[in-house]
Amino acid sequence: MNVVLIGYRGTGKSTVARLLAEQTGRRLVSTDEEIVRRVGCSIADYVNRHGWERFRDVESEVAREVGALDDTVIDAGGGIILRPENVAALKTKGPLIWLRAEPATIANRIKDSADRPSLTGAKTFLEEIAEVLETRTPLYQAAADLTIDTDNRSPEEVACEIVRIMPRQPSSR
Repeated sequence: MNVVLIGYRGTGKSTVARLLAEQTGRRLVSTDEEIVRRVGCSIADYVNRHGWERFRDVESEVAREVGALDDTVIDAGGGIILRPENVAALKTKGPLIWLRAEPATIANRIKDSADRPSLTGAKTFLEEIAEVLETRTPLYQAAADLTIDTDNRSPEEVACEIVRIMPRQPSSR
């Protein structure tokens, strides 16, 4: 069984995924890290050179491949839910867990990160987060088997909650 974390950047997916992998003995795969490895440059550089649509094509390839893995914690990129085929691929072997946070929490957590290009153009940081979440929230809701709010919670608390509610299946590794 896989455990797939979805949500906007800054909601804690990467840190919680690492903790879950450690606590459950599952391997860890980040779709964003796999994309970077595959394209040979940062996501920001790739998007600047080739555009978002081509990035989403690579992301869909990666979603199909990691969705076929087993016994894995998958840290999915924030926009992976934009294509229904990605959601379907990731759901084949386990639940999708939406890590959710308020825009102000997200802004505070990612304010110093320069590794991602703007998703909307010339908006303020908080305006961009709110605008993107307005579009993505219904997609996260539709895709999620479970939602966990990460506002005012440590990654350790979130990981422990997920472990507590996960179906009890022994790791096959």
